[in-house]
Amino acid sequence: MSLADAFHGRNVLVTGGLGFLGSNLAIKLVRYGANVTLLDSLIPQFGGSFFNISPIRNQVVVNISDMRDANSLDILVQGKDYIFNLAGQVSHGDSMRDPQLDLAVNCVSTMNLVEACRKHNVGVRMLYTSTRQVYGWPQKLPVTEDHPTVPIDVNGINKLAAEYYHLLYDGTYGIRSTVLRLTNTFGPRQRIRGNRQGFATIFLRLALRGETVSLFGGGGQIRDFNYVDDVVTAMLLGITNDGCMGKLFNLGSLRAYSLIQFVDVLKKFCAFKVESVPFPEDKKIIDIGDYYGDFSKFHGVTGWNPAVDLEEGLEKTVAFYRENKEVYWQ
Repeated sequence: MSLADAFHGRNVLVTGGLGFLGSNLAIKLVRYGANVTLLDSLIPQFGGSFFNISPIRNQVVVNISDMRDANSLDILVQGKDYIFNLAGQVSHGDSMRDPQLDLAVNCVSTMNLVEACRKHNVGVRMLYTSTRQVYGWPQKLPVTEDHPTVPIDVNGINKLAAEYYHLLYDGTYGIRSTVLRLTNTFGPRQRIRGNRQGFATIFLRLALRGETVSLFGGGGQIRDFNYVDDVVTAMLLGITNDGCMGKLFNLGSLRAYSLIQFVDVLKKFCAFKVESVPFPEDKKIIDIGDYYGDFSKFHGVTGWNPAVDLEEGLEKTVAFYRENKEVYWQ
């Protein structure tokens, strides 16, 4: 069965649906003929925006509520065939500055969601997007799913806990769930105003403005990158494939890049300067050094491979933000 057939006419809830991942996923789901409900709290710093869903605004139902309040979830989960749990606080720095908020948004909200499903929709299929940050400092590269999980910030701890709420409810109550650990996802509709959503968003904003990009410690750190369309495909495969249920998987790319190499690719599409600066202490304590993941386990179950390389992805991303500069970065 094709993905279009799997979602046509099905009822889908996307938490964090007005954000970066949620909006890109929603656009694909609408194209596949799904009946889509988007849940978002529209907390300003998290990146949700009605502009993100402008191509499909009249084809989806939008519910503005906060998952920390369980009442709305008891209603929203009813009758859904699929739930993509993408809502969350993703800033590692913010999690250290306000750990209580991170705990509430990532853990309490997830517990409310799985409890609502236990009470009102045990037959639903769910997918949760986690983060490579749960591994902490890599002990070996590439990082596989059996690598120890030793998070070095509050966000990593809370995302890890949220993973296991999903997996626990899968094993105990039969609420089928898949967990994907994402790496550096980039692309259109990401919040690039401000410094809360990873270095790639900061680099993009500075590059688009023609300002100077600062590389901490020289920029030799190695990372892997996924274009958002590839991540959307992975999510669709992960929630529909029986072999993914009750399991967790890494995503990753076919090639890893140093931050210097990332900037060199970005220079093909933007004119800006680069400088090397010492690592700030507040950034150094939550930096994991080199990281790139092994996604062969997920590939083995679903056949997924990234289709968009870094250069093509950055070209598309820059074009989108230039077209919508008043909304995202001016």
